Amino acid sequence: MSYRITLIPGDGSGPDVVRAAVSVLEATGIGFEWEEFVAGEAALEKYGTPLPEAMLESIRRNKVALKGPLTTPIGTGFRSVNVAIRQRLDLYACLRPFRSFKGVRSPFGEIDLVVVRENTEGLYAGIEHRILDVAAEAVALTTRFASERIVRFAFEYAKANRRNKVTAIHKANILKLSDGLFLEVARSVAEEYPEIEFADMLIDAACMQLVRAPERFEVLVLPNLYGDIVSDLVAGLVGGLGLAPGANLGEEYAVFEPSHGSAPKYAGLDKVNPTATILSAAMMLRHLGESGAAQKVEKATTQVIEEGRYVTYDICPEGRKPSTTSTMAEAIADRIGDLSRSP
Repeated sequence: MSYRITLIPGDGSGPDVVRAAVSVLEATGIGFEWEEFVAGEAALEKYGTPLPEAMLESIRRNKVALKGPLTTPIGTGFRSVNVAIRQRLDLYACLRPFRSFKGVRSPFGEIDLVVVRENTEGLYAGIEHRILDVAAEAVALTTRFASERIVRFAFEYAKANRRNKVTAIHKANILKLSDGLFLEVARSVAEEYPEIEFADMLIDAACMQLVRAPERFEVLVLPNLYGDIVSDLVAGLVGGLGLAPGANLGEEYAVFEPSHGSAPKYAGLDKVNPTATILSAAMMLRHLGESGAAQKVEKATTQVIEEGRYVTYDICPEGRKPSTTSTMAEAIADRIGDLSRSP
């Protein structure tokens, strides 16, 4: 069987890590037809828009996309294309699993938790304006509808993946109406899942507890901005954003991408860790129903990282020469071959 997938290489280091992930996917023996589109800076230069409509139509047609990171200008320029894709396709749930890897230096032993981030509203709704030349105002949009479906997603994920606890993260002591609504909805939805433990925690307290006792958490569900920040925090606990995969999921469409940014200073250098993109591709395989192939990709990646012979600079053991992005991907692809030949 062959799958037609929209492929968005991205900006900066994106093409390197996406190319690596594609090579690993093709090592599974599953057939893929790639519809490749540029977005972000490359699309702005080519088409005059960072978000080509043809790319969105491709995702709507294929239902699934594999995407590299896209650069978002800071302070000026166009709005985040990453956010725009999620909003235009109603990819309301950002799913980011984090776990520790043997062979990666970290102050923590075993981390295995999942961040579920609301993707369509909050401060990222983009409702902001200048007040003359003296101030700026941004609106954190919180709706009952979006809050309910993201919390329900978190509980359904926990139920399907044998997770025993969901923690809602908020700042309802200060933001009594917006975060208060999110918390109210979370508590209401939690009553429908009595078999799953529910807790809620202030965002500042949660950040402290994550670096003191991450084992307290299994599934975290958060509004948009908090989810973005906490994702990076947890990535730091397991060894860095190069190890952090992600999926943006909606009722009809799914876009899989690493959690890290485009790292433009590494563009074309074949240097950035491809693990996050490769594991995002494994999440895509599971979404397609190819759980056996996904398991091989995950196992091969874990083994290559643990051995430490062919890994990039960010996770390279002391005294060893770091590998390139493509060399690490080649080692993972070779290991998939070994696993496929094993009885």
